[in-house]
Amino acid sequence: MSAESAGAPAAPPPDPVALIRTRGYAVLLVIVAVLGVPISAGAFGYLALVSELQSLTYDDLPEALGFAGTPSWWPVPLLGVAGLLTGLAIRYLPGDGGHKPAEGLVTTGPPAAAHLPGIALAALASLGLGAVLGPEAPLIALGGGVAVYAVRLIKPDIDPGASAVVGAAGSFAAVSALLGSPLLGAFLLMEASGLAGLMLGVALVPGLLAAGVGALIFTGLGSWTGLGTYSLALHEVPPATGPTVAEFGWAVALGLGAACAGAAIQRLALFLQPRVERRRVPATVLMGLAVGALAYAYAGITGHSASQVLYSGEHALDPLLADGARYSAAALVVLVVCKSLAYCASLSAFRGGPVFPAMFAGAAGGLALAHLPGLNPTSGFAMGIGAMCVSMLKLPMTSVLLATLLLGSEGLTVMPLVIVSVVVSYVVTLRITPPPAAFATQPPGA
Repeated sequence: MSAESAGAPAAPPPDPVALIRTRGYAVLLVIVAVLGVPISAGAFGYLALVSELQSLTYDDLPEALGFAGTPSWWPVPLLGVAGLLTGLAIRYLPGDGGHKPAEGLVTTGPPAAAHLPGIALAALASLGLGAVLGPEAPLIALGGGVAVYAVRLIKPDIDPGASAVVGAAGSFAAVSALLGSPLLGAFLLMEASGLAGLMLGVALVPGLLAAGVGALIFTGLGSWTGLGTYSLALHEVPPATGPTVAEFGWAVALGLGAACAGAAIQRLALFLQPRVERRRVPATVLMGLAVGALAYAYAGITGHSASQVLYSGEHALDPLLADGARYSAAALVVLVVCKSLAYCASLSAFRGGPVFPAMFAGAAGGLALAHLPGLNPTSGFAMGIGAMCVSMLKLPMTSVLLATLLLGSEGLTVMPLVIVSVVVSYVVTLRITPPPAAFATQPPGA
């Protein structure tokens, strides 16, 4: 390096206000708004397909085979099939099935177009047949990948920075209504990607536009088709009392408990993941059988439906809170244990997102503790969601919003408690959780 180059001043950072005023940025907004329509419609169709597959395999198929209802053992062979199909998709299709959920909600940019079929099929086999994962991670990947692929067909020489913004906007559109609000989806992606600084607005505005368009499309298609919007929502929220000293104590305890539980789930999932990868297809089948066996055990022990252990838990949150009085503390503890272990097995081998199962396990844990003195069920429900989410996702702002916006007006009442539980869980989790690399194993033959 020459003395001149060594002493040369660094190039000034781009001016975000100047970028927003350019004609190219206006064109980019138009492109994003247009792409938001087919991407959000495609995301709606994908969620409808997952829902239809769940209904077909767990309701219609047993009836067609002559059963009066779905046998409690039914998940065991079906999750074995899910493991086989998912393992084959990951093993033989490009892209490794996409994001590995045991490593948290990580956004690494849009996937290549060749990886999209493998991501879609691996997640469909996982989610549609009962694995304990959510649809948010595959939707983020598929939305971003489709958006970049489409814009590159039109403009092959598009600037890499603009391409990244388009990909992010496609992800925003795909999950726009999934969490109940386009703003909440935007927070999730913004915090997961680490966007910050002066350039935040430059990248965020197209994403918010795509999310708004996507939410409109989700709502319109849900009304037109009669299928609903597939959005996270609670319809019956019991009233929460004002925070008490005892509940602040419970907030600290819940934060500590969720941090330990989340760390244990992630440690075991990361320990299992490389071992599954060495024998991808048979090991994924084995993990699927384990998930099915846990659902069967829960049904046998408690008498409740095995389906509560399966799936993401997104649509089970509403009846869990509304019918919480029907569950004994012991049944809720068994539910938390079985759901958490099934979640762990799914994280290690299947494909999907980690958000909704963490919410469900935390909610059930909070309701179990509400059987003890000094804790309102709605407060325990909300604190459990926030504390468990931040333990698994390491996203404190998103975790607080997930736990409070979901409750509507009652969310404002419980927000101070949720913040305390989230902060405690977040700090403890960071102190006790090693990085994923600590669990990596040497490849065979190394």
